[in-house]
Amino acid sequence: MKKIMLVFGTRPEAIKMAPLVKEFQKHTNEFAVEVCVTAQHRQMLDQVLSLFEIKPDYDLDIMKPGQDLYDVTARVLTGMRDVLKESRPDVVLVHGDTTTSSAAALAAFYQQIPVGHVEAGLRTHNIYSPWPEEMNRQITGRIAEYNFAPTPLSKKNLLAEGIDPEKIIVTGNTVIDALYQVVDKIKNTSTLNEELRMELKKAGYNTSRLDKGKKLVLITGHRRENFGDGFISMCKAIKALSEKYTDVDFVYPMHLNPNVRKPIHEVFGENLNGSGNMFFIEPLEYLSFVYLMDKAHIVLTDSGGIQEEAPGLGKPVLVMRDTTERPEALDAGTVKLVGTDFDKIVDNVSSLIDDADKYDKMSHAVNPYGDGKACRRIVDFFKTKA
Repeated sequence: MKKIMLVFGTRPEAIKMAPLVKEFQKHTNEFAVEVCVTAQHRQMLDQVLSLFEIKPDYDLDIMKPGQDLYDVTARVLTGMRDVLKESRPDVVLVHGDTTTSSAAALAAFYQQIPVGHVEAGLRTHNIYSPWPEEMNRQITGRIAEYNFAPTPLSKKNLLAEGIDPEKIIVTGNTVIDALYQVVDKIKNTSTLNEELRMELKKAGYNTSRLDKGKKLVLITGHRRENFGDGFISMCKAIKALSEKYTDVDFVYPMHLNPNVRKPIHEVFGENLNGSGNMFFIEPLEYLSFVYLMDKAHIVLTDSGGIQEEAPGLGKPVLVMRDTTERPEALDAGTVKLVGTDFDKIVDNVSSLIDDADKYDKMSHAVNPYGDGKACRRIVDFFKTKA
């Protein structure tokens, strides 16, 4: 029996690894499955663990106030040293591009344990954009024995770096697996819709405003490379849009990072919810966020995962970044880069609100990130290796 350890620490990682944990757990005759969380994000991680009913076997609980990348890397590396010595797994699976992923992969390498990289091969080829994610994923890619690429382009990136084609498996993205599972749960649980509406109302947004056809622009922002002037420009553009389109609701679940909240207060003042159609709310649990994303007309974000998720729900995505490691979405027409430039953000959101043809073209573009069966393909691969 092969022992598989899955390691993750942030909410986005947890969302994308949770369905893989559940898929492995369906095959207890072939796999012993252990989960280690670093808790690089604590509260937001715990919400996802609860949603997918996952109880970690190991919890490093590294999150501390004011931690920086040095702290996170050191704590994950030393914490994983002890976990791996105790558990001695046959394979360690990490996800994507976080500091947890690269440090956990390095820890496994130091003990000569093979690493599988889920969501392998994404590249911008600019190590400072996104920062530090691009270097994290490249480091993990050099260590990984097994590379689970979400798309053919991701595979092409890995081949260009000299990775053995036998060690690359194109699977689709596990985030689509998670998304479809959650949407199915929302649609098929009779009381859940009302519960989610009440949760959103408590968070600061009443979804009954949408019942009569009001449009919603859903906004997220948290990228380090946008901190400072970039966030100020983004906030000014959002403010201008909310004043231009008073019949459209703009909803911004705010990340907990002070570098995100400070520029919001600088631009909008201390009374954030003083205007009638601009809603700043606290961070949402994944279930509530998916519900709201499904209700949205447009998504304005600097997130990576949302570039994959929102098109799966037919939502156009405008990305407030200058580069993306997900060019498949650009080619498919499901997303468009607008950077942090005031005019680009205002012009492109305005165009999607005002021009039905442009909106329909983006909303009906085919999502290139998969069919919801990525986890099954990964588990099937390891069955052949058992």
